[in-house]
Formats: sequence, structure tokens, C-alpha cells
Amino acid sequence: MPPHPAAPASSVWPIFWIFLKLGLTSFGGPTAHLGYFRNEFVLRRQWLDDARYGDLVALCQFLPGPASSQVGFALGVLRGGGLRGGLAAWIGFTLPSALLMFAFALGAATLAGPTAAGVVHGLKLVAVTVVAQAVWGMARTLTPDRRRIAIALAAIAIVVLVDGPAGQLAAITAGAGAGYWLCQGPVAQPDAELSMLVGRHAGVMALVLFGVLLIGLPLSAGLTEHRPLALFDAFYRSGALVFGGGHVVLPLLQAETVASGWIPNETFLAGYGLAQALPGPLFAFAAFLGAQAGMTASTLAGAAIALLALFLPGLLLVYGTLPFWDRLRRHATARHAMMGANAAVVGILAAALANPVWTSAVFDVCDAGIVLAGFLLLAVWKAPSWIVVILSAAAGVMLG
Repeated sequence: MPPHPAAPASSVWPIFWIFLKLGLTSFGGPTAHLGYFRNEFVLRRQWLDDARYGDLVALCQFLPGPASSQVGFALGVLRGGGLRGGLAAWIGFTLPSALLMFAFALGAATLAGPTAAGVVHGLKLVAVTVVAQAVWGMARTLTPDRRRIAIALAAIAIVVLVDGPAGQLAAITAGAGAGYWLCQGPVAQPDAELSMLVGRHAGVMALVLFGVLLIGLPLSAGLTEHRPLALFDAFYRSGALVFGGGHVVLPLLQAETVASGWIPNETFLAGYGLAQALPGPLFAFAAFLGAQAGMTASTLAGAAIALLALFLPGLLLVYGTLPFWDRLRRHATARHAMMGANAAVVGILAAALANPVWTSAVFDVCDAGIVLAGFLLLAVWKAPSWIVVILSAAAGVMLG
């Protein structure tokens, strides 16, 4: 019997605590986060299988916003019985990095010296380990034949030739088309339970709210000149109009906060540097920027407004799309296309493993040895990811 994604639990606290742990230990950016999620929810807890997980990843890659946070939110929705579960997952995963970024904005955190640099390097090696395990595991289940292996290789070529989120979107689109033509034949019907907990009316309301805010916020901010509203508008538009996650949204955030004179460029870059070393989503950088912008009566209010505004459009899009995505994926034609899209996801992860995950972290034989040891701990000895995080960070300090 396939894993069951929904649970009849009356409380969403277990979901919150699971994602809080991930928010404290998931280093390495969105690609690594997808690996952490797979370890936790596909392999360990068996909330869903690789095929369903690949469906969610493919959906979130199509949509603007932070892909890993959107996947986590969707998992919370499916497991927790609706919006409450999704919010519990998002809050748990985002809270640690958001609080650390807010503390840094207040001057309570610093990141300097050889020890800190060694820790950061060790955490980058953790990312290599996690992504490598994710690629290996997903390739075994999502590319089991020559046709889907060919689709994955084509996806690698696309993302290498077309840099950035446009390449990822093109690879998944091409993979879906190739799957439609190449993966013909009988396929197992997916269970109806994947997104049945999100009603169609609720999905439509979420999509309508997304559009109303995208159009209405700039008009309202321009007419009222209300500074907190202007802050919300700037971060909402940044989150709504970018594909590819945290790194891609940074130029938009810099234009909104630095060019407008809200934040000095050196302050922006200092916060960005710290964000690279923290667990959880890079979009939590918004808490630092909102606290520093001086657009509200208190730094805490500014951090909360910016954080919510940056994440909100991506979460609305996922919540609004889930009920229709489920109906679409149940058609045989859609399943063939999804088989190709899932294979393309494997190719995208493999390309990201090579560059920038590997190239930005592994510089010598010692680094490669740490990665290999971490991979064996995760894949062979089934060690918890937080143990690998601690050991790799310690190894990075010793090497430094």
C-alpha cells in the first residue's frame, strides 16, 4: 500500500515541531532543502512516495516563490488536513532563520573570524552530501528506464545552456512534453488523497487574492503613501514576480530597498552574507531587511511585514493550485507528462549538484572525503541529518 500523506490528527503541533527541527538543521539552500525533505518525509516517515514528492517539486518549480518553502507548505497542507497544517509547516521551517536574521539586524549576531568561516565551509559540505543523496535516491525511482534517463540528461543540458530560473522552467516544460510523447503506456492511477483536502472554492479564492494584492497593493501604496503599506507592497511584488527562489529574488530586493534609500548597500550585503550561513529558507533575509528599513514604528513590525509579504504570494499560488493540480495529474495524459517532468527534476538536481553546490564547497581531497563520509552516513547508515550537520561543521573548523 502506498504511503498515505494525510493524517487525521486533531493537532498540527507535531507538524510544527518536525518542520522546526528541519528549520534548525536544513543548511545549504533550496536544492539541499528538497533533499532534507525527501529524507524526512519520503524515506523516514513515509508520508508520500518519490513519485508524489516529485509531483510537488515539479509544481513548485513552475510557480513563482521559494520552491523549498512551497514544497514544505504543501506537505503541511496534505498532512495536517488543510491550511492549518500548511501554516504550521511554514512557521516551523521559517522561524529559526527569521529570528536569527532579526537578531542580526539588532546587532545581536556577528559572523567573523576563522572559526566561523570553518563552520560555514562545513555547512556547505553538508549541502553537497544532502543533494548527492537526493539525486541518487530520486534517480533510482524516477528515472528507471532509458527514456526517462534521456529526459534527465536533456534537462541537465538545458539548465547548463540556459542559466537561472528560466532554464529550470524550460527543462521541466520540455520534460513534460517529452514525457507525453515518450512515456506512453499504462500507468498506475494516483490516489485521490494528494490534495483533496483543499477545496476548489478555497483554491479559487487564494488565486483571486494573489491577483488582487498584486494589482491593488501598488495602487493603494501610491495613493496613501502609508510607509508600512509601501513596505508590504515592495516585498510582495518581489516574491510574486520571481522564479527560482532566494538567490534570484535578491536583485529585486536590492532594487526595492537600496535604490529607494531604505537601507545602505553595505548593510544589505552584510545581511546577505549572514543569510548564506543560516539554515532554513533564504527568503528569511526579508526579516533583516524589514527590521533595517525603518518603515514602521518598531523593528519587529518591519521584520514581520517584510517576511510575510515576501512569502505570501508563493504560498497563495501553491494553495490555489493544489486542487486543480490533483485533478490534472489523474488523467493518463497528464501522468505521462508528469513522468517526464519528474525525470527533468532529477536532471535539474543533478546539474545543481555539479554547479554551484559542488563547485562552491569542494576545493580539495579533504573536502571530497568529508562529503563522501557524510553521504555514507546518510545513505548507508541512515544517520539523522543533524548529526551529519554537526560532524561536517566540526570538520570544517578543523580544516580551517
